[in-house]
Amino acid sequence: MELHQYDSSAALNDAFAADITKRLQQAIALRGEAVLVVSGGKTPLPLFKALAQTALDWSKVVVTLADDRWLPEQHADSNEGLVKTNLLQDKAAKARFISLFDATHPDDAFTGAAAVAQRVKGLATFDVLILGMGEDGHTASLFPCSAQIQAGLADDAPDVLAVQPATAPYQRISFSKKRLLNSRQIYIHLVGEKKLTVLQQAQAGQDASEMPIRAILQQQQVPVTVMFAAS
Repeated sequence: MELHQYDSSAALNDAFAADITKRLQQAIALRGEAVLVVSGGKTPLPLFKALAQTALDWSKVVVTLADDRWLPEQHADSNEGLVKTNLLQDKAAKARFISLFDATHPDDAFTGAAAVAQRVKGLATFDVLILGMGEDGHTASLFPCSAQIQAGLADDAPDVLAVQPATAPYQRISFSKKRLLNSRQIYIHLVGEKKLTVLQQAQAGQDASEMPIRAILQQQQVPVTVMFAAS
């Protein structure tokens, strides 16, 4: 793991957008397509807006989410809606988005997960995966409080699974650890001193079911870069 620290979120986002763009350009040059997987929440919004203004052949970029709440995109708490409003705009409007929500089963992620699994089945290795981290050490929707945590961390897990957190609202749909690690580069995007403290706690222990971010930090399969700014 590499830790890159920046004086401000603005400086972080400038460097981050440039690095992501370079990796996507390389993927397009090598394979004719790039896969960008992002996470929701407030932290990445300025990064999304910067990427949306980036000169890139976005028509050759596939965008999806590492996880989402089981909500239609019109809902205020939908990460899909957030991505479409902030990232898939301007130059990035030509990117192809793959939803993790199945409208034919709007009330139950556990029923709808099979349709999502079929939809993401053909996705290539993720060229760029951007993850966040909660103060409980969760990443994507791999929550330590959920009954599904062992299934999500299993080496033989399906690509996606439905999750019901005990300490957060809404059912979720999430890529499993196994599928998240089918990536070429993983970034963990953190802002705030509290997140740095959580990161240090995660590094100090071994139990991934207690802090699922450990499954990402402590593996040797994919390079991981932590992008951190105190504010």
